[in-house]
Amino acid sequence: MSMLQEFKEFAMKGNVMDLAVGVIIGGAFGKIVEAIVGDLIMPVVALIMGGKLDFSGMFVVLGSVPEGTATTLDALKKAQVPVFAYGHFLTILVNFIILAFIIFVMVKQVNRLRKSEPPAAPAAAPEPAEEVVLLREIRDSLKK
Repeated sequence: MSMLQEFKEFAMKGNVMDLAVGVIIGGAFGKIVEAIVGDLIMPVVALIMGGKLDFSGMFVVLGSVPEGTATTLDALKKAQVPVFAYGHFLTILVNFIILAFIIFVMVKQVNRLRKSEPPAAPAAAPEPAEEVVLLREIRDSLKK
């Protein structure tokens, strides 16, 4: 069996295709959550925190700033000034919490739908083969 044929069999298995679809949908879902957080939730959080919308620029300077260096995060990093940059982490944390909550709600709904389905009726046992029926008849007649 050639390597190309083995790869084709591997790639066409159901699990691999399901995984590929899941990754693609997950990527798109991540973009949706990112848009919800960035465009809907973070502005509200920014309003509560004093009107600052760009959380990625939130930081605390931990060292001395050389003269002539701008007090922006990029300029301070270029000047190798130690900064505690918590704003980007805050945005990612909010993204994660929202994504985890949405997944929780989805899993809860799926589990609820699974519970409400009536259990499937047990399948009737297949009829035994003719030989088995004859052997049973012989056994029963010998017992008498």
